[in-house]
Amino acid sequence: MSGTSAAARAFADTATDTATGTSSDTAAGADRRPLAVRFALFAECLLAGVWLLLAALALVTALPAFAAACGHLRRHLDAERAGWREFAAEWAAAVRTGWRFSLLWWAALALLAFDLRVVSSGLLPGGPAVAAVGATAAVAAVAVVVAGLRTAAAWRPGDDWARTGRAAARRTLRTEPGGSLLLAGGLAVVAVAAWMLPPLAAPALGCLAACAVAAERRHGRT
Repeated sequence: MSGTSAAARAFADTATDTATGTSSDTAAGADRRPLAVRFALFAECLLAGVWLLLAALALVTALPAFAAACGHLRRHLDAERAGWREFAAEWAAAVRTGWRFSLLWWAALALLAFDLRVVSSGLLPGGPAVAAVGATAAVAAVAVVVAGLRTAAAWRPGDDWARTGRAAARRTLRTEPGGSLLLAGGLAVVAVAAWMLPPLAAPALGCLAACAVAAERRHGRT
């Protein structure tokens, strides 16, 4: 929960700085940020989450839908036209160029899920060694999910998904692990929200997209 709170604060700082034209490191400017700007941003997150969930129902379109949701939030922050038509156009472009990358992402997750299933079955000998393998597979699964989300958040129409994915993997594992931890915390919140009350999954996904935009934008990448 602390990772998600940090992500929310980082995103709110970035968002209100962009929307109001103030500097985030000026306390007086922070006091003047209107509540309406923050509420409007939160509303856009909820709307993006609903669109994201609908666009990702085919599963293979999950990463393109996440990319389109991040693009919608970026356009809102930059005071550009940000409606469902723009979302749909970016989603279509992402599906057209990124469905192979999305399939590969799902295949990697399926393989890691199978490994975890086998390890947790208790049929394998080895005791502590098997437990270590299971823990490694779990961490690898989270890393794959986060790398995929960071790839989608960094993607732009016309970009190569594979090249964007390699850069996102480096940021996930080596150069910017802090942003990856923020997204991992956001994933935990989405999982808990969906488990407690399934309808909360949509707004939680929108907030997760906000986490991804914040993780990239705070380093000047979005």
